[in-house]
Amino acid sequence: MARPLRIAQVAPPMERVPPRAYGGTERIVFELVKELDRRGHEVTTFASADSDVPGRLIPTVEEALRPSGYNGDPSPWFYLTIQDVLDRADEFDIVHSHLEWASFLLARVSPIPVVSTFHGRLDLAWAAATFARPTAGLVAISANQAATHPEVDWAGVVHNGLTLDDLPFDRRRGDALCFVGRVAPEKGIVEAIDIAVTSGRPLKIAAKAGPMAAEKDYFDNVFMPALEAAGPSIEFLGELEQADRDLLYAESYAALMPGSWPEPFGLVAIEALACGTPVIARRVGALPEIIRDGVDGFFGDDASQLAYQVDRVETLDRGEIRSSVIDRFSAGRMTDGYEEIYHTMIDAAGGSGATSGSAASGEHGDEPRPLKPVMDDMARSGRAS
Repeated sequence: MARPLRIAQVAPPMERVPPRAYGGTERIVFELVKELDRRGHEVTTFASADSDVPGRLIPTVEEALRPSGYNGDPSPWFYLTIQDVLDRADEFDIVHSHLEWASFLLARVSPIPVVSTFHGRLDLAWAAATFARPTAGLVAISANQAATHPEVDWAGVVHNGLTLDDLPFDRRRGDALCFVGRVAPEKGIVEAIDIAVTSGRPLKIAAKAGPMAAEKDYFDNVFMPALEAAGPSIEFLGELEQADRDLLYAESYAALMPGSWPEPFGLVAIEALACGTPVIARRVGALPEIIRDGVDGFFGDDASQLAYQVDRVETLDRGEIRSSVIDRFSAGRMTDGYEEIYHTMIDAAGGSGATSGSAASGEHGDEPRPLKPVMDDMARSGRAS
């Protein structure tokens, strides 16, 4: 058996790994580190000092920036993280960066291959100019996300995955809907209140309120008045830690995702589905890659259509919803995809990293699909955007 790979996982300094509450990117980094370590690879994680990961941790900040109350420009901390990685580059076979746009800089100057996963939106003002000079090893987390830059030679599309089989399922469900996310207009939090009121069901909201001035203004002047006007059937729980959030999903009648924001992936969707809880959502971003309309939930174009779909949830098979999402979006499947990309990158660079253990055959027997066939499938089904 060939030697394990020496892998650097580079997380943003904003949240600990794993996050205690909100933090999608850092949850994915943790799942990947945990599974790679289980498979015998030597994993070093660059993250905040309060992180708790298997393998070696190289602290990049003393405490994760957002929970510490920092609301200034985080870019200097990203540059310091890059510097830390470069100082130790000779210790690794490959670097996997989750630093979003800063990944381009790291990949250009690193002496070893860099895989760069993008977890956020790519249809931003500077994106076209940045992707006009792409580096090798670019990875999208959904076909929809990659489609914003079809000219890019993507290394692959790897859907996010989580450890889902231990999420609660056999819970007594109530009549209440739930909304999990951020208090932000693009997430559709006020529309969620409208859906609940129109459908005559209670709503429990577990959401992070951001510290920036615009976020505070929206919370104080838009969200809170809507919450108060809706009455006592709408309950704001604030930001919940993962265990409490999972129980909320498992006890809910359905989860609402009415935002207009084109989700690059949608962790809320797979968490809710893993609890057997159907999702009622707008058909935006990558959600059609996750939610099977009429099987896992229902799509609608606006709050009134989504409210109409609420009572149809009763017809869905919650057990089938759970079993399917656990298979399709497991941490194991995600890690299979990244291992394949690591080996491809190392081989292309003339390195000695070789396939070992489950990396050789894929723990679940599926190799990551090339981007173009994925995009063609999406186009044929009428879901590409």
